[in-house]
Amino acid sequence: MDYQIARRNMVENQVRTNKVTDPLVIAAMEEVPRELFLPEGKRGIAYVDEDIPVGNGRYAMEPMVIARLMQSAEILRSDVALVIGAGYGYTGAVLSRVAETVVAVESDKEMASISEKTFQAHSYDNVIVVEGDLAKGYAKQSPYNVIVFDGAVAEVPANILGQLSEGGRLLVVVRAPGKVGVARLYERENGVVGHRDLFDANIPYLPGFEPVESFVF
Repeated sequence: MDYQIARRNMVENQVRTNKVTDPLVIAAMEEVPRELFLPEGKRGIAYVDEDIPVGNGRYAMEPMVIARLMQSAEILRSDVALVIGAGYGYTGAVLSRVAETVVAVESDKEMASISEKTFQAHSYDNVIVVEGDLAKGYAKQSPYNVIVFDGAVAEVPANILGQLSEGGRLLVVVRAPGKVGVARLYERENGVVGHRDLFDANIPYLPGFEPVESFVF
């Protein structure tokens, strides 16, 4: 497979056709080889327009959703970004081409190790991989200008919203039980966090962020 042609087709047919016009986001999607950030057996489908299962209940989020979330974040070159659920590193890699620094939190020890080695091997020097509980974020390096969840959540933990800087933006797909997921932008202004819905996106849940089952008597 010619990955470069496949990547160009992805940008032209999946990204640009879905209202992504930010030149920095488009350039980042054109630059980052998605196949490098997948298990070897999945590299042949690196550029399909769907979420790719990568093991242990985890998925590589589809490129169109990543691009639209990034565009909505209006990322600046000076921004510090946090990725919740680094996986094998693709979202962090794309963010790193736009933001100044990216902190990527991953709870799976093997995924964290592999993604860190990939970043080092391919000179993604402004990405830091941290192994830890996804639900806690990474307060040590907070506050962040941008926070992105690499997967859907039933709700956003308040402690992660608390890691947003003044003027900070958090992007996530929220999926209520039995409903279609919706991409949502949270923003902190004057110390208050508000949100607005952006577009439908029915991506899989990040493990640990699924709806809590309730019992009806």
